[in-house]
Amino acid sequence: MSETTRTDINSLGEFGLIKHLTGKFPLVQPSSKKGIGDDGAVIDNQGFHTVVSTDMLVEGIHFDLMYSPLKHLGYKSVVVNLSDIFAMNAIPRQITVSIAISNRFSVEALDELYEGIRAACEHYQVDLIGGDTTSSLRGLIISITAIGQVEPGKAVYRNTAKVGDQICITGDLGAAYLGLQILEREKQIYLDSPEVQPDLEEQNYIVGRQLKPEARGDMIALFAQNGIVPTSMIDISDGLASELYHICTQSGVGAYLEEDGIPIHPDAQMQALKFSLDPVTCALSGGEDYELLFTIDPKDLEKVRFLPDIYIAGEIVDAKDGIKLHTKGGNIHPITAQGWKHF
Repeated sequence: MSETTRTDINSLGEFGLIKHLTGKFPLVQPSSKKGIGDDGAVIDNQGFHTVVSTDMLVEGIHFDLMYSPLKHLGYKSVVVNLSDIFAMNAIPRQITVSIAISNRFSVEALDELYEGIRAACEHYQVDLIGGDTTSSLRGLIISITAIGQVEPGKAVYRNTAKVGDQICITGDLGAAYLGLQILEREKQIYLDSPEVQPDLEEQNYIVGRQLKPEARGDMIALFAQNGIVPTSMIDISDGLASELYHICTQSGVGAYLEEDGIPIHPDAQMQALKFSLDPVTCALSGGEDYELLFTIDPKDLEKVRFLPDIYIAGEIVDAKDGIKLHTKGGNIHPITAQGWKHF
């Protein structure tokens, strides 16, 4: 794409823009009977229960275009929605995408955004079947609705954890938060001294966890292959402490979380220490990891114990025992939810 090319959105009109942006999105799901181009999309449930989740990303609140490339942003905006579907033990099938855009965005800029959306659709095999475009007085707003399917009786909720269940975490935590700290630091340096080249310290992993996360659909497939249905589950978007609080309060239980059981990537460990931050605090409160926090019945412990990229991190206890962290030094501390606050 030429850097000098800039096509004004008004030159295409609303329907021309929609056709331009979505013309490269073929339908791949058998359940998608009608996609973009009519008054509504048509989905054949095929005997499954439908799961629906919506997320909105607002410029200046959820993302900063000074360091978020539009293609990465498009990809991430899909992933954060699909993560919610996976957290229900469901498989995403379709998405709708609605955007509000100011006049500072060109057609070429939106092409970049939708290229990221298309890449995510291809990777996760979901269909773009609708949405809306409108103008915005300021900035960019992206609203995505994800639609998934789950077999009847296999949906997993937040409010069904039981005393004695084991607490499990996928992947690693805290890296996305630390990646954000690097990006924010370099943004401030640029604002003060535009001639200084950004230094991301070759921290490709943790910066990548912030700019291009992945949703853990592989875990849902792993559960199905091994006959596991978690007793409760939530995706870790607002920080481990906050998500654990959601499960405990909605299930009416408490939790003991073992510090040794919280998975942290070595790069995140080192970067936290460079910033004089506690790596465990970053993992507990950082957010945007899009890993899965789930509980399992003790009878399934042997099934889970040797599965890849799953860490057994604690136990669900009676509500009167509270929600507490057992440190490596043998101390016990109440866990305070200090993750992302939406308002």
